Amino acid sequence: MTSLDPIPTTLSDHLRQLGLPQTAADLNDLIARATQKRWSPAVLLETVVRAELDARARQRVERRLKEARIGRFKAMADFEWTWPKQIHRPSVERVLTLDFVTKRENTILVAAQGLGKTMVAKNLLHQAVLAGHSARFITASDLVLDLTAQETARALERRLRVYARPSLLCIDEIGYLSYDAHAADLLFQVVSRRYEQKSIVLTTNLAFKEWSTIFPNASCAVALIDRLTHHAEILTIDGESYRKREAELAQKARRSAT
Repeated sequence: MTSLDPIPTTLSDHLRQLGLPQTAADLNDLIARATQKRWSPAVLLETVVRAELDARARQRVERRLKEARIGRFKAMADFEWTWPKQIHRPSVERVLTLDFVTKRENTILVAAQGLGKTMVAKNLLHQAVLAGHSARFITASDLVLDLTAQETARALERRLRVYARPSLLCIDEIGYLSYDAHAADLLFQVVSRRYEQKSIVLTTNLAFKEWSTIFPNASCAVALIDRLTHHAEILTIDGESYRKREAELAQKARRSAT
Protein backbone atom coordinates (compact mmCIF):
# COMPACT_ATOMS: atom_id res chain seq x y z
CA MET A 1 0.00 0.00 0.00
CA THR A 2 1.40 3.45 -0.98
CA SER A 3 0.63 6.76 0.70
CA LEU A 4 -1.92 7.44 -2.06
CA ASP A 5 -3.88 4.25 -1.55
CA PRO A 6 -7.18 4.76 0.29
CA ILE A 7 -7.55 3.10 3.67
CA PRO A 8 -10.53 0.71 3.73
CA THR A 9 -13.24 2.11 5.95
CA THR A 10 -13.78 -1.32 7.50
CA LEU A 11 -10.13 -1.76 8.51
CA SER A 12 -10.48 0.13 11.80
CA ASP A 13 -13.57 -1.89 12.68
CA HIS A 14 -11.77 -5.14 11.92
CA LEU A 15 -8.80 -4.11 14.06
CA ARG A 16 -11.13 -3.42 16.99
CA GLN A 17 -12.82 -6.79 16.49
CA LEU A 18 -9.38 -8.38 16.69
CA GLY A 19 -8.76 -6.63 20.02
CA LEU A 20 -6.40 -3.96 18.65
CA PRO A 21 -8.16 -0.70 19.61
CA GLN A 22 -4.97 1.37 19.87
CA THR A 23 -3.94 0.41 16.33
CA ALA A 24 -7.45 1.20 15.09
CA ALA A 25 -7.37 4.64 16.72
CA ASP A 26 -3.89 5.46 15.36
CA LEU A 27 -4.35 3.83 11.95
CA ASN A 28 -4.02 6.89 9.73
CA ASP A 29 -0.96 8.19 11.56
CA LEU A 30 0.57 4.71 11.68
CA ILE A 31 0.25 4.18 7.93
CA ALA A 32 1.57 7.66 7.20
CA ARG A 33 4.67 7.10 9.36
CA ALA A 34 5.26 3.63 7.95
CA THR A 35 5.08 4.99 4.40
CA GLN A 36 7.24 8.03 5.09
CA LYS A 37 9.96 6.06 6.90
CA ARG A 38 9.65 3.03 4.61
CA TRP A 39 9.27 0.61 7.49
CA SER A 40 9.79 -3.07 6.83
CA PRO A 41 6.91 -5.41 7.71
CA ALA A 42 8.81 -6.50 10.83
CA VAL A 43 9.26 -2.89 12.04
CA LEU A 44 5.59 -2.17 11.37
CA LEU A 45 4.47 -5.23 13.32
CA GLU A 46 6.83 -4.41 16.19
CA THR A 47 5.45 -0.86 16.35
CA VAL A 48 1.87 -2.14 16.41
CA VAL A 49 2.62 -4.70 19.14
CA ARG A 50 4.50 -2.18 21.30
CA ALA A 51 1.70 0.40 21.02
CA GLU A 52 -0.92 -2.20 21.97
CA LEU A 53 1.11 -3.45 24.94
CA ASP A 54 1.71 0.10 26.19
CA ALA A 55 -1.99 0.93 25.84
CA ARG A 56 -3.01 -2.18 27.76
CA ALA A 57 -0.51 -1.42 30.51
CA ARG A 58 -1.98 2.08 30.86
CA GLN A 59 -5.48 0.64 30.98
CA ARG A 60 -4.50 -1.81 33.71
CA VAL A 61 -3.08 1.02 35.81
CA GLU A 62 -6.18 3.13 35.23
CA ARG A 63 -8.41 0.20 36.22
CA ARG A 64 -6.42 -0.50 39.38
CA LEU A 65 -6.46 3.18 40.33
CA LYS A 66 -10.23 3.25 39.93
CA GLU A 67 -10.62 0.10 42.02
CA ALA A 68 -8.29 1.50 44.70
CA ARG A 69 -10.63 4.46 45.34
CA ILE A 70 -7.78 6.60 46.57
CA GLY A 71 -9.43 9.90 45.73
CA ARG A 72 -7.61 13.21 45.68
CA PHE A 73 -4.30 13.55 47.50
CA LYS A 74 -1.09 15.56 47.53
CA ALA A 75 2.10 14.00 46.25
CA MET A 76 4.95 13.33 48.66
CA ALA A 77 6.92 16.00 46.84
CA ASP A 78 4.62 18.50 48.61
CA PHE A 79 5.11 17.00 52.08
CA GLU A 80 6.61 19.54 54.49
CA TRP A 81 9.18 17.45 56.31
CA THR A 82 10.27 20.34 58.54
CA TRP A 83 6.81 21.04 59.96
CA PRO A 84 6.25 18.03 62.27
CA LYS A 85 8.14 18.09 65.55
CA GLN A 86 8.80 14.38 65.17
CA ILE A 87 9.00 12.30 62.00
CA HIS A 88 11.62 9.79 60.91
CA ARG A 89 12.00 10.60 57.23
CA PRO A 90 14.21 7.59 56.35
CA SER A 91 11.50 5.24 57.66
CA VAL A 92 8.80 6.97 55.61
CA GLU A 93 10.96 6.86 52.50
CA ARG A 94 11.73 3.20 53.18
CA VAL A 95 8.07 2.16 53.22
CA LEU A 96 7.51 4.16 50.02
CA THR A 97 9.79 1.64 48.30
CA LEU A 98 6.98 -0.90 48.97
CA ASP A 99 9.36 -3.51 50.32
CA PHE A 100 6.81 -4.22 53.07
CA VAL A 101 4.22 -5.19 50.45
CA THR A 102 6.42 -7.89 48.94
CA LYS A 103 7.12 -9.14 52.48
CA ARG A 104 3.37 -9.13 53.31
CA GLU A 105 3.95 -6.83 56.27
CA ASN A 106 2.01 -3.81 57.53
CA THR A 107 2.63 -0.10 57.86
CA ILE A 108 0.94 1.80 60.68
CA LEU A 109 0.89 5.59 60.79
CA VAL A 110 0.22 7.11 64.19
CA ALA A 111 -0.41 10.85 64.31
CA ALA A 112 -2.87 13.46 65.51
CA GLN A 113 -5.30 14.95 63.03
CA GLY A 114 -3.85 17.16 60.33
CA LEU A 115 -0.26 15.89 60.26
CA GLY A 116 -0.34 14.12 56.91
CA LYS A 117 -0.78 10.46 57.84
CA THR A 118 -3.57 9.97 55.30
CA MET A 119 -1.46 11.78 52.70
CA VAL A 120 1.38 9.31 53.27
CA ALA A 121 -1.05 6.37 53.20
CA LYS A 122 -2.59 7.46 49.90
CA ASN A 123 0.84 7.92 48.36
CA LEU A 124 1.71 4.39 49.44
CA LEU A 125 -1.38 3.03 47.71
CA HIS A 126 -0.71 5.09 44.58
CA GLN A 127 2.87 3.84 44.42
CA ALA A 128 1.63 0.29 44.88
CA VAL A 129 -0.80 0.58 41.98
CA LEU A 130 1.89 2.02 39.70
CA ALA A 131 4.13 -0.88 40.70
CA GLY A 132 1.50 -3.38 39.56
CA HIS A 133 -0.18 -4.21 42.88
CA SER A 134 -3.89 -4.16 43.55
CA ALA A 135 -4.97 -1.80 46.33
CA ARG A 136 -8.02 -0.48 48.15
CA PHE A 137 -8.51 2.60 50.34
CA ILE A 138 -11.36 2.83 52.84
CA THR A 139 -12.00 4.56 56.14
CA ALA A 140 -12.57 2.41 59.20
CA SER A 141 -16.11 3.76 59.59
CA ASP A 142 -17.04 2.96 55.98
CA LEU A 143 -15.54 -0.51 56.31
CA VAL A 144 -17.60 -1.23 59.42
CA LEU A 145 -20.75 0.20 57.84
CA ASP A 146 -20.29 -1.95 54.77
CA LEU A 147 -19.75 -5.15 56.73
CA THR A 148 -22.54 -4.57 59.24
CA ALA A 149 -24.96 -3.85 56.38
CA GLN A 150 -24.67 -7.42 55.09
CA GLU A 151 -27.88 -9.20 55.96
CA THR A 152 -26.80 -12.82 55.58
CA ALA A 153 -23.74 -14.85 56.47
CA ARG A 154 -23.17 -15.55 52.77
CA ALA A 155 -23.27 -11.84 51.90
CA LEU A 156 -20.88 -11.05 54.73
CA GLU A 157 -18.50 -13.74 53.53
CA ARG A 158 -18.49 -12.22 50.03
CA ARG A 159 -17.67 -8.76 51.41
CA LEU A 160 -14.91 -10.14 53.63
CA ARG A 161 -13.38 -11.75 50.55
CA VAL A 162 -13.47 -8.37 48.80
CA TYR A 163 -11.32 -6.84 51.55
CA ALA A 164 -9.03 -9.87 51.68
CA ARG A 165 -8.29 -9.73 47.95
CA PRO A 166 -6.12 -6.59 47.29
CA SER A 167 -2.36 -6.80 47.74
CA LEU A 168 -2.58 -3.65 49.85
CA LEU A 169 -5.54 -2.51 51.95
CA CYS A 170 -5.57 0.89 53.66
CA ILE A 171 -7.85 1.31 56.68
CA ASP A 172 -7.93 5.01 57.44
CA GLU A 173 -8.96 6.93 60.56
CA ILE A 174 -9.13 4.31 63.27
CA GLY A 175 -9.60 6.13 66.55
CA TYR A 176 -12.02 8.90 65.66
CA LEU A 177 -15.05 6.76 66.50
CA SER A 178 -15.62 3.98 69.03
CA TYR A 179 -17.02 0.61 67.95
CA ASP A 180 -19.13 -2.00 69.65
CA ALA A 181 -18.02 -5.60 70.05
CA HIS A 182 -19.67 -6.72 66.79
CA ALA A 183 -17.90 -4.03 64.75
CA ALA A 184 -14.61 -4.92 66.43
CA ASP A 185 -15.14 -8.58 65.54
CA LEU A 186 -15.69 -7.63 61.89
CA LEU A 187 -12.49 -5.57 61.80
CA PHE A 188 -10.70 -8.48 63.43
CA GLN A 189 -11.93 -10.80 60.69
CA VAL A 190 -10.56 -8.50 57.99
CA VAL A 191 -7.18 -8.22 59.72
CA SER A 192 -7.03 -11.97 60.44
CA ARG A 193 -7.72 -12.92 56.83
CA ARG A 194 -4.90 -10.68 55.69
CA TYR A 195 -2.49 -11.61 58.48
CA GLU A 196 0.82 -12.80 56.97
CA GLN A 197 -0.96 -13.06 53.59
CA LYS A 198 -1.50 -9.48 52.38
CA SER A 199 -0.35 -6.06 53.61
CA ILE A 200 -2.32 -3.41 55.48
CA VAL A 201 -1.69 0.31 55.78
CA LEU A 202 -3.49 1.65 58.83
CA THR A 203 -3.76 5.22 60.11
CA THR A 204 -4.76 6.10 63.64
CA ASN A 205 -4.71 9.15 65.88
CA LEU A 206 -4.29 7.07 69.04
CA ALA A 207 -1.40 5.10 70.48
CA PHE A 208 -2.18 1.41 70.90
CA LYS A 209 -2.41 1.73 74.67
CA GLU A 210 -5.43 4.00 74.06
CA TRP A 211 -7.23 1.60 71.73
CA SER A 212 -9.40 0.46 74.61
CA THR A 213 -11.37 3.69 74.01
CA ILE A 214 -12.02 2.57 70.40
CA PHE A 215 -13.15 -0.93 71.33
CA PRO A 216 -14.32 -0.53 74.94
CA ASN A 217 -16.23 -3.81 75.12
CA ALA A 218 -14.38 -5.95 72.60
CA SER A 219 -12.55 -9.05 73.75
CA CYS A 220 -10.67 -9.22 70.44
CA ALA A 221 -8.94 -5.82 70.77
CA VAL A 222 -5.67 -7.26 72.07
CA ALA A 223 -5.61 -9.94 69.38
CA LEU A 224 -6.40 -7.31 66.73
CA ILE A 225 -3.45 -5.15 67.79
CA ASP A 226 -1.22 -8.21 68.02
CA ARG A 227 -1.90 -9.24 64.40
CA LEU A 228 -1.54 -5.69 63.11
CA THR A 229 1.78 -5.04 64.79
CA HIS A 230 3.44 -8.46 64.58
CA HIS A 231 5.06 -7.69 61.19
CA ALA A 232 4.75 -3.92 60.95
CA GLU A 233 6.60 -0.67 60.47
CA ILE A 234 5.10 1.78 62.97
CA LEU A 235 5.63 5.41 61.97
CA THR A 236 4.85 8.14 64.49
CA ILE A 237 4.33 11.77 63.47
CA ASP A 238 4.11 14.38 66.19
CA GLY A 239 3.41 18.10 65.99
CA GLU A 240 0.69 20.63 65.27
CA SER A 241 -1.93 20.30 62.56
CA TYR A 242 -1.10 21.51 59.06
CA ARG A 243 -4.73 22.45 58.58
CA LYS A 244 -4.81 24.47 61.79
CA ARG A 245 -1.74 26.37 60.65
CA GLU A 246 -3.24 27.02 57.20
CA ALA A 247 -6.48 28.25 58.77
CA GLU A 248 -4.55 30.62 61.03
CA LEU A 249 -2.50 31.95 58.10
CA ALA A 250 -5.68 32.47 56.05
CA GLN A 251 -7.28 34.32 58.96
CA LYS A 252 -4.25 36.60 59.29
CA ALA A 253 -4.32 37.29 55.56
CA ARG A 254 -7.99 38.26 55.71
CA ARG A 255 -7.33 40.57 58.61
CA SER A 256 -4.43 42.20 56.81
CA ALA A 257 -6.58 42.77 53.75
CA THR A 258 -9.23 44.70 55.70
